[in-house]
Amino acid sequence: MNLNKKLFKTEFAGQPKDSDYFPLSVDYEERFYAAGKILGSRFVRREGRPGEEAILSGRIIDRTVRPLFDHRLRREVQLVVTILEIDNESDLEFITLMTASTALAISDIPWNGPVAGVKMLFDGNKLTFNAKQTDIKAVWPAEKGFLSFVSGTAEKINMIELEGVDAEESEVAKAFDLAQKEIAKMIDWQKGIVKEIGKPKASVHLAEPDAKLVKLVHDYLDGKLEKALYTKDKGEQHRKMAEVQNGLKALLVAEGRDEKELILANQIFERVTDDLVHKKILESEIRPDGRKLDEVRDLHAEVGLLQRAHGSALFIRGETQALVVTTIAPPGAEQLMENMRGLVERRFMLHYNFPPYSTGETGRVGAPGRREIGHGALAEKAVKNLIPTEDEFPYVIRVVSEVLSSNGSSSQATTCGAVLSMMDAGIPIKKSVAGIAMGMMTGPKGEYKVLTDIQGPEDHYGDMDFKVAGSADGVRAVQMDVKIDGITNKMLVDGLAQAKQARLEILKVMNKALAAPRKEISQYAPVILRLDINPDKIGLVIGPGGKVINSIIETTGALTIDIEQTGRVLIAGPNKEKAQAALEAVQSMVKEYTIGEIVQGPIVRILEFGAIVEFGPEQDGMIHVSELKEGFVKKVEDVVKLGQVVKAKIIKSDMGKIGLSMKGVPQ
Repeated sequence: MNLNKKLFKTEFAGQPKDSDYFPLSVDYEERFYAAGKILGSRFVRREGRPGEEAILSGRIIDRTVRPLFDHRLRREVQLVVTILEIDNESDLEFITLMTASTALAISDIPWNGPVAGVKMLFDGNKLTFNAKQTDIKAVWPAEKGFLSFVSGTAEKINMIELEGVDAEESEVAKAFDLAQKEIAKMIDWQKGIVKEIGKPKASVHLAEPDAKLVKLVHDYLDGKLEKALYTKDKGEQHRKMAEVQNGLKALLVAEGRDEKELILANQIFERVTDDLVHKKILESEIRPDGRKLDEVRDLHAEVGLLQRAHGSALFIRGETQALVVTTIAPPGAEQLMENMRGLVERRFMLHYNFPPYSTGETGRVGAPGRREIGHGALAEKAVKNLIPTEDEFPYVIRVVSEVLSSNGSSSQATTCGAVLSMMDAGIPIKKSVAGIAMGMMTGPKGEYKVLTDIQGPEDHYGDMDFKVAGSADGVRAVQMDVKIDGITNKMLVDGLAQAKQARLEILKVMNKALAAPRKEISQYAPVILRLDINPDKIGLVIGPGGKVINSIIETTGALTIDIEQTGRVLIAGPNKEKAQAALEAVQSMVKEYTIGEIVQGPIVRILEFGAIVEFGPEQDGMIHVSELKEGFVKKVEDVVKLGQVVKAKIIKSDMGKIGLSMKGVPQ
């Protein structure tokens, strides 16, 4: 096992809190010195708030360890992972999760671990565990396959992150079965450490209400809870459930119950509701909104809602609505992200916004939280490998999802909307992709039911949140979290099969809205024209201090001119005319003129022995006095004047110096 990346991992169990939840926090701290670099801005040379990569890595640890705590625990638990050393080859997710698990396992904090995880690379032919970064970059993205991090206990998987390219469900399930065996080996290794230095687990107080309070709440809810919960309309359901909760609170206050008992009563309410949802689905296959277990809610999709946006789409599934907007920009608009391994340039970005009004609430609006970053990353993972190469489509692409209303899986509504929005923008993506959120209810004897398109109570009280996105040809992204200790491979197989059925149904609706990318980009989008020049002439086009290239941009109205070392020039303009003008200016500068070619331009300078003609940007030639016309010429001014536009033939080209002649050239 490569422990080249050393990490410092601490945990702290605080004092009990009067709350109705288990207070666990996971902090993932990057240190630039771990890579031997001094990074940050010129004025702030220290680490600040966690970057996107650190947040996502921290979420992987949180989602893996959290289900294995007793959620009646009310003492604060904090896990802090600090990266002390890093190389450019090994996988950080693998070692950070292993370290967090080992630290928890040897501590006195009550926890049902240990856990472990593995990175899997399947390139369509070979499955590799914990591949080196250079090996991954060499083959990924593949034409078909997946890149995944999966974690769990020795017997079950409880967390999945997967990026795929039309991966077959059978290959995914087979790989996860093999991963389970690898995870078991690493857990055995941790158990050896625990045996040697592990502390006895502390005896802690668990939030447990007394029997009288339990009976009181049960008696009150009998006959009321089911009528309120099993209401199809979300707004009506919330209203009825609030009435039941408020009635319970009024009863408790009338009996003189204190604040702690009100908190405990709310926990009993949640437990009774959870039991009811499980029982109705497991025994009778009855869902709160009356749907069948494999039924998708009503679907709607449309494109082109915003006229001035480069691309837009609205995707609706039940009461979940995502308005997704696409913007394309010329090269130079890429996002630069700084992490421990250095600068990363992003040409494609997908941002997810989840305002409080989407759930009918008020709250903070501002910088994205961890949840928004995680959901956006999942949707980006589902569609990123659809994006054409820079040679095929030389634009920077930003997709933004505005969740207008949420009642289950807004991240997968974002996936569907992103595909339609990009197609509406004229981005030649390879195919359509749709996503769906699956759920599961499990029983004490191992029985379970898989639910398609979970919402509201099923999401809140269910045992699994299993998001799957893909095309008609295979899986493109998977994210799974659980509230139980994990799922078996059989559960995974059933979930994938049912998700595929739903995905194909959603794709039909999306294809009716827009089946293929538009042939032209929006009239409001910048136009990019491409030109390849001799690399030796790059300096000529740029000019000293960028003087020449900036002059072309200013005089033609172009937006940007981007020149690569290979000689590829990308010229962007607000419209085709201005981009074409800049293109012609560059072409004129780098044009390889031939003997006998006719050029035209103004006389810009008169000398005793000839005249200088400018026939292109930074391109001129001299007409010797003997070449001004047939016969003897006494003075240059007798034939041409300063500023006069003339035509001339190229008669000589030597080391960039061009000789011209007006003899025999009609003016």
